[in-house]
Amino acid sequence: MRERKNRRLRILAPAAALAAAALLLTGCTTDSLAAQYRAGTGQNYIAGDGSITEIALDHRGPSISFAGTTEHGDAVSSKDYAGKVLVVNFWYAGCPPCRVEASDLESLYTKYESQNVGFLGVNLYDSTSTALGFARDHGVTYPSVLDRDTGSVLLAFSGTVPPKATPTTLVIDKKGRVAARILGAVPDRSILDTLISSTLAETD
Repeated sequence: MRERKNRRLRILAPAAALAAAALLLTGCTTDSLAAQYRAGTGQNYIAGDGSITEIALDHRGPSISFAGTTEHGDAVSSKDYAGKVLVVNFWYAGCPPCRVEASDLESLYTKYESQNVGFLGVNLYDSTSTALGFARDHGVTYPSVLDRDTGSVLLAFSGTVPPKATPTTLVIDKKGRVAARILGAVPDRSILDTLISSTLAETD
């Protein structure tokens, strides 16, 4: 009987080791904040309401001028995107919906990179190392302005971007005016895709 018990333990031991290894790997590769946000648990986080606003050509405000420095130490300004459609995403690393939408934003950046469309993140709270770590971990290759110390880019978009609605994504037309806005996480990649393509197609 003892021999049968020992044989059973020998069979179960490898299975238990495999299960433990799988759990360890899952813990290393799963973004817990993003997973909790997808599950709707909130995590004491209040995001934007997901509303989408499109602004007709004749109702758009003046062009917006801004300047800042990216996480790579490069100077960037609205002048760099003159004549282009620009997607501006306000975010920070500890924001659960920002993590969820990162892959969609990167995918659209890749799609439109050669089509006169720019992408620029605006990191509201993080240090250089945190912003770079987020980009590395989430595969984000377009630049972000570090706005923590000056708040100048957020200020430039004041009246368009509510201060606590993070993330917020804006589509800026070729004249530097806000053409569309998504408050909260991008609800679906195809929605932002449509906003970009329709703004890109404008001739005014």
